[in-house]
Amino acid sequence: MAQDTNGVFSPSIGVAPQGVSINDNRRLMNFGERISHLNPAASPFFAYLSKVAKKPTDDPVFKFLEKRHQWQRRNFFVDGAITHTSDGSSTQATFNLVKGDDQIDVDYDVYGRKSGGPYKAEYITPGQMIAIEGQLDANAGSGSDKTLIVYYRVTDLVQNSLDTGISAEFVKAIELGAENGALDVTALVSGDKIVHADGKPGQVIGSAWAEGDTAPDGWRDEMYDREGYCQIFKTAVPLFSGTSLATRYRGDANEYMRVWKEKLMEHKMDIENALLFGYGEVSTNDGTTSQQRKTWGILPFTEINGKVKAFSYANSTYDTFVDAMSDIFDAESGAGGNKLVLASRTIMNWLNKLGGDSFLGNTMAYSDNPFNVNVSKGNSTFNGVAVTKVDTLYGSLNFVMEPLLRGPWADHAVVVDLDNVAYRPLSANGESRDTHIKSNIQNNDVDGRKDLILTEAGLEISLPETHAVLKFGT
Repeated sequence: MAQDTNGVFSPSIGVAPQGVSINDNRRLMNFGERISHLNPAASPFFAYLSKVAKKPTDDPVFKFLEKRHQWQRRNFFVDGAITHTSDGSSTQATFNLVKGDDQIDVDYDVYGRKSGGPYKAEYITPGQMIAIEGQLDANAGSGSDKTLIVYYRVTDLVQNSLDTGISAEFVKAIELGAENGALDVTALVSGDKIVHADGKPGQVIGSAWAEGDTAPDGWRDEMYDREGYCQIFKTAVPLFSGTSLATRYRGDANEYMRVWKEKLMEHKMDIENALLFGYGEVSTNDGTTSQQRKTWGILPFTEINGKVKAFSYANSTYDTFVDAMSDIFDAESGAGGNKLVLASRTIMNWLNKLGGDSFLGNTMAYSDNPFNVNVSKGNSTFNGVAVTKVDTLYGSLNFVMEPLLRGPWADHAVVVDLDNVAYRPLSANGESRDTHIKSNIQNNDVDGRKDLILTEAGLEISLPETHAVLKFGT
């Protein structure tokens, strides 16, 4: 067999094909990359993934690990009020932040996921410096009260099954917003109280050790295990009799080739729909033991596990937009500074109406706007798909119209973090289940031809908090 310049195998010159197939010997033709070139504007998500985010898998149930960087998550909150009362002595270092009923907790688990809680502050170890927002409840009266940042050095841990209590030396308290520099308020009088109210935030601010001291305790976080599924997509080119194959038709003379082109697009759009709207699961066929694997789509997966932001076509303001972007581009979640936004036609119309009474017209469209937001139109780097780019102080949003966001999703846009998605076709042992063609699948005694287009692939979505769904309303 020889291979032509288009990557399709053909019989060698002078060698007749074997069997009774019309054009070939029931070979598989790997169509993988080329199907993404078919009308990319109709399926921009699949076109993007096929170009720059393809990562083959060797198992139809593919597992992957999510790593959230521990050094981005060393903040905590007070769960239950903590109160220290001065005895008027000069040894204020005797103030201890003691376990008792007080709790120092976090709202994320050992994997760094913000879900449920509260959880132990695993990372707080002896030797670390911590700062907690507090209040000076002065014995002299309410007029002397001050808002503080209180500094402690951790000396010991008190563990139980629910949380991590700590013993910590009081170091110093600094008044927030004091004129002429910060005010040292460590010289407390008898009856003065330092209060950390329920829910007040704090964080680790480094460690402090004496010369020649011993090594500190260590800690580690965990990587979260997820799994995805390769879905089997099949599209059949219906049986054409030998007579129909040899007949010239009106309109398109070769009816077989016309239907072939339509079926390729149908197959591609099946994949695009699944990558957008699929609900991931493994189930069995009716009354049988064979499995049906269904891939997750980016929209339902993000609605369940990611961030959802509400907008109004008429009433959203610049503040609404900025508040949403500050969360979507949150550095603690590991979010990148460049995101693809798949938007419905309705949202794209709204985005591009830059008139004086529109949201973007009032806040972003003018060259002298003070908000550091820029809207520009251009072409993407893949196949000329039109992009409207919105640059903010947090990062860039690349809006692309997704034609399939219609009907119940007409008021939706999906913000996709480009670093945390991948298209995963099944490929191993020298075989690829990326989009390919099985030709002549009819029985050998049939005077005709039937072909099959087949793909086995799924979508990997990691760090769901880096993705978001924008829901628009009136």
